[in-house]
Amino acid sequence: MNANWKQDPRLKKMNPQKIALLNEFANRVEKTPKDQLMTTLLSLNAEASQRGIQFNDEETDLLISIMSANMTPNERSRMETLRMLSKNLMNRNKK
Repeated sequence: MNANWKQDPRLKKMNPQKIALLNEFANRVEKTPKDQLMTTLLSLNAEASQRGIQFNDEETDLLISIMSANMTPNERSRMETLRMLSKNLMNRNKK
């Protein structure tokens, strides 16, 4: 992931704590081997929850579009599948 994501105008609406977490996370993603990237991306939600930070659906969509900008179509597809599975699990846990 390159640093261009920081220039996305949609981030201006986001809470500064969330942006700080994303910056920290982006630095970690850059050092992650490509075969472990999905696991690392999924850890964002767990880490955010531990810090008392939750991303709404609009913010999650923004994050995924930013993080997947440099991914191959296959990687983007896998990310979207994992996101849908995660969302389904979260909905199940709320019941």
